[in-house]
Amino acid sequence: MSDLTHLDATGAAHMVDVGAKADTRREAVATGRIEMSAEAARAIRDGTALKGDVLAVARVAGIMAAKRTAELIPLCHPLPLTRVAIDLAIDETGVTATAATAGKTGVEMEALTAVSVTLLTIYDMAKAIDKAMTIGGVQLLTKTGGKSGDWAR
Repeated sequence: MSDLTHLDATGAAHMVDVGAKADTRREAVATGRIEMSAEAARAIRDGTALKGDVLAVARVAGIMAAKRTAELIPLCHPLPLTRVAIDLAIDETGVTATAATAGKTGVEMEALTAVSVTLLTIYDMAKAIDKAMTIGGVQLLTKTGGKSGDWAR
């Protein structure tokens, strides 16, 4: 019925069987942005936000989110992540997340989920200063490994 991998011959959603695939090293890098007032950026950078260390909490939230991606995205496989790194550059109000694993399927969704939750956490921690913050630009930058090979934006 469809060439979509998450639909069976009748059109019903299903989790793709990756059991026969070989384990390979895979990595994905995603990015996203949160725009905010200079006052909010300064409070985050200086560590003076009322809720505490925004960057530390957002970093941990992003790592936790990557680890729980299969619980959030219905047809994702749970993956044994070997590394998740959240790089925060408050001057540019950007976030980059990297997820890596040796497994049977890619980690793009983990990297995208990590970025999204990191940005949401920054918003939550600083919303008392700036409720008009804008989250956007969440996108995959690169992916390596697997049957389809490497890809870069």
